[in-house]
Amino acid sequence: MLKTRTFIYAAVTLAAALTLSSCAGGSPATDAASPSASQTTAAFNSADVTFAQMMIPHHEQAVQMSDDLLAKDGIDQSVIDVATEIKAAQEPEITQLRDWLTAWGEDDNSMSGMGGMGGGSDGMMSDDDMMALQNSSGAEASTLFLEQMTVHHKGAIAMAQLEIDDGENADAQAMAANIVKTQTAEISVMAELLTSL
Repeated sequence: MLKTRTFIYAAVTLAAALTLSSCAGGSPATDAASPSASQTTAAFNSADVTFAQMMIPHHEQAVQMSDDLLAKDGIDQSVIDVATEIKAAQEPEITQLRDWLTAWGEDDNSMSGMGGMGGGSDGMMSDDDMMALQNSSGAEASTLFLEQMTVHHKGAIAMAQLEIDDGENADAQAMAANIVKTQTAEISVMAELLTSL
């Protein structure tokens, strides 16, 4: 009986120590695993859901535009670098946005949601815009990509700002703030590149 009590006491002490170390900033592996368990079940509201549903197709189009450009020959290396960075940033965000919608019990009916923006204020490219980029080459393709992506980024920044203003979920708001920061910086880089092409 004493051995059993000692074992239980040791197990409880170990569990408490692990809990405290994780709260105090435990190992990266522990910290990396905890957000999916705790933060995705945190409070959210309709603005968070709308942000996720609408940002998914927005990001997907940016990735498609980047893929179209990267498949071409004769593209300036600086423009290639921008397209590569955009893909690297937005593909993981698409996955995260989908994970949030699943955790929140919401559908990824994002394509129908995009229609709600209306008037092109979301920065989405039309089919004709996408075709023009696909059919372009060389310096023309670089210029078109930078011009289109600048418009696209401005739309994403506006959508992210709505999430910052109206959202409730801390993680979604953090992503939105990061989108504003990184895409504002990318707009500046693209503006400089446009003057040098």
